[in-house]
Amino acid sequence: MALEIKQQLRLSQQLVMTPQLQQAIKLLQLSRLELADVVQQELQENPVLEEAVESEEELPQEVAEDSRDAAAPDTEAAAPVPENREASDAEKIADIDWQSYAEAYPQTGFQGEAREDDERRSLEGTLTRRATLAEHLEWQLQLSDLSEVERVAARWIIGNLDEAGYLRAELEEIARRSGVPLAIVEAALTKLQQFDPTGVAARDLRECLLLQIAALQMQIESPLVQTIVAEHLDALQRRDFRGIARALGIAIEEVAEAARVIGRLEPRPGRPFGGEDPIYIIPDIYVHKVGDELHVVLNEDGLPKLKINQLYRDVLSGGGNGVAKDTRDYVQDKVRSAMWLIKSIHQRQRTIYKVMTSIIKHQREFFERGVQYLKPLNLRDVAEDIGMHESTVSRVTTNKYANTPQGIFELKFFFNSSINRVEGDAIASESVKEKIRRIIVAEDPRRPLSDQRIAEMLRTANIDIARRTVTKYREAMNILSSTKRRRVG
Repeated sequence: MALEIKQQLRLSQQLVMTPQLQQAIKLLQLSRLELADVVQQELQENPVLEEAVESEEELPQEVAEDSRDAAAPDTEAAAPVPENREASDAEKIADIDWQSYAEAYPQTGFQGEAREDDERRSLEGTLTRRATLAEHLEWQLQLSDLSEVERVAARWIIGNLDEAGYLRAELEEIARRSGVPLAIVEAALTKLQQFDPTGVAARDLRECLLLQIAALQMQIESPLVQTIVAEHLDALQRRDFRGIARALGIAIEEVAEAARVIGRLEPRPGRPFGGEDPIYIIPDIYVHKVGDELHVVLNEDGLPKLKINQLYRDVLSGGGNGVAKDTRDYVQDKVRSAMWLIKSIHQRQRTIYKVMTSIIKHQREFFERGVQYLKPLNLRDVAEDIGMHESTVSRVTTNKYANTPQGIFELKFFFNSSINRVEGDAIASESVKEKIRRIIVAEDPRRPLSDQRIAEMLRTANIDIARRTVTKYREAMNILSSTKRRRVG
């Protein structure tokens, strides 16, 4: 078969995602904090972009003059003072440049020693970082009377603690890796377990609780508490009070009282030191109820207002005729990129506004009356209402929050699967969860309701739901089972 070169004309259709479209999709699914980071990064990388700052110079001359007149004090008080007369207090106050004073003396609440040069420590310089569990134990180790060899073993033990404060390595392995005899490692562990927080460096839950009981021996007078933890901890976790009482030959009320004491102990001694600092939610949307109307307001605080630098505009508009072609091409590329970014951000805000308006249209009863009136809703309903694709609505509702008259909710919260009723229209799954939570809150703690009983009560309330669905919703709300919710005494 001979090889030859041929030309063929072929017509086909294909979907090509331009870089601009990819950028718009990326911005659409970013959270508020992520969007702010992207904007700051673009401000640093793109010289054409700059943050628009409203200043008096940018205002029209008439508006600037009116603002000066409105901000100025009484003209008579601001009049010049004759040389032969001492200025009054009102005149002295009128002569103060309050803008410069506010900049020099910011009201931050920091009361430091006055300095003549007005150089004070910044607010960031006064912030402190929370110590980790390892740092807290290392600080106590420096103040202890351990020998040098025991300090080495103690540091190896501290390095093998998890976030909860438990030792997750075998002592034999620590001794082998550190080169310290096993007896010294055991002695170091015993001394380390006396450090704060009480119960740290325990190898299991039983040892952790026994260490706390030993430290609180003066407050815990009953030896029954230590006996239950040492011998019947598994039964206690199952809340088998009757079995513990039968095994120890005591009344079930005594077991319940000891269980309450044990419940006040800390099963995770490293809890105060673990985890990161909380990140507070800043809503992207505010929903205000004014009269009978619900109004949507986008939260623009914290998001820089972007604009194109005037200098680079002049380069492209003909003001820079002597500029080289390469420079003009570079500026043109950067200006195009900046304009696409600004346009994508505006499109993102408009899309969020449309989606929230459609959600209000479908879930109006929720905003007026509460969670129990939430209706079944899916992405397709909102997508058809605003004329967009479901994937676009899904991206908009990801990591976006709305401040409503009923509280702060993620936009995903308003989309629920439906639960059939015995008679009538379907009900939203979140409404069913709220009903389950209220039933459990109102139950008798001595006789908690089982999942089957809750399902029967909901069926009586015209909600057709299976027991396994009740179990799934209860576990999703982090509510214990009926056996673990039971209280005795």
